[in-house]
Amino acid sequence: MLQRLVMRNVALIDQAELEFSEGLNVLSGETGAGKSVILDAIDFVLGAKADRGMIRSGEDFCTVRAEFSVTDERVNAVLAEYDIESGETLILSRKLTSDGKSSLRLNGCAVTAAMLRRITSLLVDVHGQSEHFYLLREANQLRLLDAVAGAPVSECKKTLAGQLSERRTILADREKLGGDEGERERRLDILKFQIEEIERADLREGEEEALIAFREKFRNAEKILDALGAVRQYLAEDGGGTDLLRSAGRNLSPIARLDERYSALADRIENAAAEVEDIAATAEDLAAELDVDEREAERVEARLDELRALKKKYGGSVSEALAFLSRAREEFDMLSDSEAQFERLGKRLQEIDDAIYSTCVSLQEARKKAAAGFTSRVVKELATLNIASPQFEIRFGTFAREDVSRATAEGLGEVTFLFSANAGEPLKELGKIISGGEMSRFMLAIKTQLSAVNAIGTYIFDEIDAGIGGKTARVVGEKFCKIARNVQIIAVSHLAQIAAFADREFYIEKNESDGRTYTVVHTVEDESRVREIARLIGGDPESKTARLHAKELLDNAAAYKKSLK
Repeated sequence: MLQRLVMRNVALIDQAELEFSEGLNVLSGETGAGKSVILDAIDFVLGAKADRGMIRSGEDFCTVRAEFSVTDERVNAVLAEYDIESGETLILSRKLTSDGKSSLRLNGCAVTAAMLRRITSLLVDVHGQSEHFYLLREANQLRLLDAVAGAPVSECKKTLAGQLSERRTILADREKLGGDEGERERRLDILKFQIEEIERADLREGEEEALIAFREKFRNAEKILDALGAVRQYLAEDGGGTDLLRSAGRNLSPIARLDERYSALADRIENAAAEVEDIAATAEDLAAELDVDEREAERVEARLDELRALKKKYGGSVSEALAFLSRAREEFDMLSDSEAQFERLGKRLQEIDDAIYSTCVSLQEARKKAAAGFTSRVVKELATLNIASPQFEIRFGTFAREDVSRATAEGLGEVTFLFSANAGEPLKELGKIISGGEMSRFMLAIKTQLSAVNAIGTYIFDEIDAGIGGKTARVVGEKFCKIARNVQIIAVSHLAQIAAFADREFYIEKNESDGRTYTVVHTVEDESRVREIARLIGGDPESKTARLHAKELLDNAAAYKKSLK
């Protein structure tokens, strides 16, 4: 529920803070004082489109902060998805500057408007005279009916989900089999050609690298021979490295016996001479080995061309081409025996389609059963709300066995909510109801029935009492009380009969100071509340009669609320 709302520089509001309570919260005040501005501020912080016109004249920005207590695990799941810390309190804040820039934060983390609306759609349900109510959206009607129906529908949908999953698997397996017989035969021919082409190539891991190395050696044969010849020349020929080392060793021989270090040095020179002599011999052997056949070089180049062609067709490397071969063999084996498999899958598809159709029928029957009781209860509520001849119907679309391919996790057959407020008038879709007052009362009746199953914690009503009064106004107040047992309600009202039922009431007034106009919010309690109820009754809060009537309304409302416990 919404616990606290803090506003700054919003329309005529300089600064204001509202502490909401559980149950019914009512905003009252003179026309034009700014009651709807507060609802606009709530709408703004919930992610509605930003309008620079809401910034207080002469200011550069406006801010709104809303604090919610959260117990809905759906909210915490979305927060976790966005990597935002969750807890018992959720803080939304939004700032709009005069240049049109808007910043949104959720528990201190920057979010987009879409992210914010995804969260707030689980927190608050707003209904105003010119807005679509959450429950009026066609996308939500089926969901709400399912919530009313409860376990029977849930079980059917669970069964249907499993059946649809199996159907998708069957179709995927059939697709792998290549469709009809002619298509499968064409696919087998292609696979056979591909398999034989790769097998003829006799691909081996590491072969390409060895061939490339051979080609590089062949292309650089002259350079290699020159280098190896130079090594042998510098090391083995007369006056080369070997002769010089042995001459150095001979010069050390006469002094080797005088000091063991001289002897060790002589040994090292002898070893070095032997190593150099071996290096020269190795270079000579390597040069002798470099006898490249032109025909072998041509064979290597042709083989590399073949490998390049195969890689281009079957993968970027020899290993990928071999993997392709393995998959092609598996598919070939499967398609070779596909006729029997295709027949088996076709039979199973028929069986699962029959099962899906049966489940969809059961699902619709469960919905129809729930709809009958639900519409009857809503009509009874409407009768108490001064709608003389209400009609409410949930119409179900038809479907046949052939429609199974269109089935979704919600089943088959459309669901439409239809309503008429007047005898002799045809039922119409909710979105086509003309009277805003009738729509408001209809939705109030719906709310009364669904408040226990709708997980949203806060309902907001903007002047839902427009066009009603007297006994009907009291009934609306009683409906609010019933709904408020399960959810928090924030409502703008001009009627004393409704305000009297409030668990917390706010008085909104407009003042002038230093040549500027300000909207101020007061929490009214005790005697100040009596005065406000009296003002709503007759306009004069000092009227003795109005004050007595106000106390009577408050006492009757308190007694009614007590009777609900």
